[in-house]
Amino acid sequence: MKINSNPFNENSHMDSWPLKINTSLLDLIPLNENKLPEIVFITSFPPRECGIATYSQDLINALEIQFEASFEISICALESESEQHIYIQKPKYILNTEHPNSYTNLAIAINRNKNIQAVVLQHEFGFFSKMEFHFLEFLESISKPIVFVLHTVLPNPNESLKQIMDAMTSIASSIIVMTKDASKILINNYNVRSSKITIIQHGTHLVSPADKEVLKTKYLLSNREILTTFGLLGSSKGIEVTLEALPNIIKTHPQVLFLILGKTHPTILKNDGELYREMLKDKIKELKIEKHVSFVNEYLPLSTLLEYLQLTDIYLFTSKDPNQAVSGTFSYAVSCGCPIISTPIPHACEVLDNGAGIIVDFQNPQQLSDAVILLLDNEKLRYQKSLNGLHKMAPTAWQNSAIAHAQLFERLIPKSIKLKYRMPVIKLDHIHRMTTEFGIHQFSKIAQPDKDSGYTLDDNARALIAICQQYDSDRDEKHLILIETYFQFIKFCLRGNGTFLNYVNEQKEFTTQNENENLEDSNGRAVWALGYLISLKEILPSYFSEQAEYILQKILPQLDKSYSSRAMAFIIKGLYYQNDSKNFHLIKTLANRLVQMYRHERKNDWFWFETYLTYGNSILPEALLCAYLSTHEIVYKNIAKESFDFLLSKIFIDEKIKVISNKGWYKKDSISETQIGGEQPIDVAYTIMALEKFYRQFNEIGYKQKAVFAFNWFLGKNHLNQIIYNPCTGGCYDGLEEYNANLNQGAESTISYLLARQTMHQLISNKENLVYPDLDAQLAPIKHY
Repeated sequence: MKINSNPFNENSHMDSWPLKINTSLLDLIPLNENKLPEIVFITSFPPRECGIATYSQDLINALEIQFEASFEISICALESESEQHIYIQKPKYILNTEHPNSYTNLAIAINRNKNIQAVVLQHEFGFFSKMEFHFLEFLESISKPIVFVLHTVLPNPNESLKQIMDAMTSIASSIIVMTKDASKILINNYNVRSSKITIIQHGTHLVSPADKEVLKTKYLLSNREILTTFGLLGSSKGIEVTLEALPNIIKTHPQVLFLILGKTHPTILKNDGELYREMLKDKIKELKIEKHVSFVNEYLPLSTLLEYLQLTDIYLFTSKDPNQAVSGTFSYAVSCGCPIISTPIPHACEVLDNGAGIIVDFQNPQQLSDAVILLLDNEKLRYQKSLNGLHKMAPTAWQNSAIAHAQLFERLIPKSIKLKYRMPVIKLDHIHRMTTEFGIHQFSKIAQPDKDSGYTLDDNARALIAICQQYDSDRDEKHLILIETYFQFIKFCLRGNGTFLNYVNEQKEFTTQNENENLEDSNGRAVWALGYLISLKEILPSYFSEQAEYILQKILPQLDKSYSSRAMAFIIKGLYYQNDSKNFHLIKTLANRLVQMYRHERKNDWFWFETYLTYGNSILPEALLCAYLSTHEIVYKNIAKESFDFLLSKIFIDEKIKVISNKGWYKKDSISETQIGGEQPIDVAYTIMALEKFYRQFNEIGYKQKAVFAFNWFLGKNHLNQIIYNPCTGGCYDGLEEYNANLNQGAESTISYLLARQTMHQLISNKENLVYPDLDAQLAPIKHY
């Protein structure tokens, strides 16, 4: 079928638009149902040296990493006569913005492809300068939903600009802006409905912890106090203001060095050459500050740029444009932990309002120098502003930006897109970072170990289980070093009376906290770890299982004294993994106590062991299932299933998990208000581990589906729609609160994620061998919820 490649009359006038391509024949082309829905991104794209090109590449990479089998993304690269490139990642389409026929042909290609479900257009006015008529004709001719991403939103528009924006916003199915200020301008100046607007902040890169002084040495900047700015150079950057401020700064900080990173903007270079850079160089000579300024005249690779930002002591953003809606350079600097001094563009005012930096007036070198001196004089203040900035920018990680975009696509075309999160590769970097030759540290400050927090038996027992599971999976002998470390820590905590202490300080001394807390749960976790270690005796060096068996025999007389529900559950799991029939009587003793607790509390609408749901709930039904698998006592199996199904009915809603909040337990005889936040990774992990066991035993697909839903909590399917697992560090955030994630990545949360991830690997890799041997023909009737 031949299609007219030029349905537009190039000589038509503005008052004749909009024009429609006749797609009646194109409708006969069938949708390929075997292909994923396609989303076309119309954008500048690397190797074009342009902020929006980098933005789009980062966003598309994040979408492809975060999701699988959900949609396909194709790229339409924006070009012009002076901007044509050879692409490493070849675009599916090219739009030459200076050729009217290019608009026409692209519209036809998009309309005729039934797999294309939406178009995302990264908009900057300069892309379509002097071609507005053809641009608007193109938009009106598209028969697919269009999402505009507006990188500039100008207030107080003149009539011409308002007409163009009115046409664009009326065509748009959805509009993305990056700041609250931009949203307000659209509503107040352009009469755009708020329901059409989505605020998705400019994405930022997660970075691994780096030693500032090591990086300074790498770049030959040792013993210098580094001020930095970066971006494509142009007069709007206001860099001369910093130069004028430097002499005053140098008086009190003679080691200061101002780094100016970046090439001149290609359009400016084409029109004006290096006039601005040469003006800056002349000013540097005039002020006699040559030893305090350094140009890096390159379009830096991302990894190099992030290192420069991480070695920076203060980042300076001195834009002269009060209407600059957003700055990617500013965002990257904050996300790298730079204390910021900025002029009051709307983006900076929104980000720095919590003490993440200092706002100074436009073109005011005196204010700038005062602010720089204030921060250079006070390392503690710099650190606090860095910390505030990291917390403020955490929601803007590219992973979170990808989630927000994907959810918008899902809402826009719900019949075509069903989001499926991609499983991250297993990464042990943060486990290694947190571990010394003695054990794993308890807490962290962001992603750096908090050495003052010391160590706990709890964390080292969990770490031993997790690394043993990893060794069982990949047989990498490097894991044996970690296994030895955590095992030795457990032995260190063993007392002569057959019990364990839990808390150890950095000096390897037991703390008084051991005297003030009930340590039954900690002792139970140690038994779980020892039993799991023994279960791998066929693949681990015999030393481990022999020593673990010896310790278990030593502590056995103490174990039947446990009455804490979770301590008993941990012990049952440990003895189940040990799989020694001589100890099955102890499993029965402890399981019977759980049964008695359950029977005491069970009522028509309450199927639980206690009068409330608290922390680590899934461990209780899982332990009874383990007891059944060891002893074949069917009562354990029945209660395990009944109680677990009851728990699941309280924590799963609409394909999402919301574990019991630590801000308020779920109580039996009262109407419990739903608490927002206070969700802990360990509770999600325990639920996933229990779901895997129940799926193996009962072969009910619902358990497997819920395991996937629960694991997605780590990947962003939670009430904040933000990642809890940090794929850059390999750590896991310490909790999901009402308005933010707790960015500290301590041992408990990181190990919990790893246990959950390993469990998902077992679910995925053992598709045909998921059911335990059937020990009983069928279950007694159990109520479902």
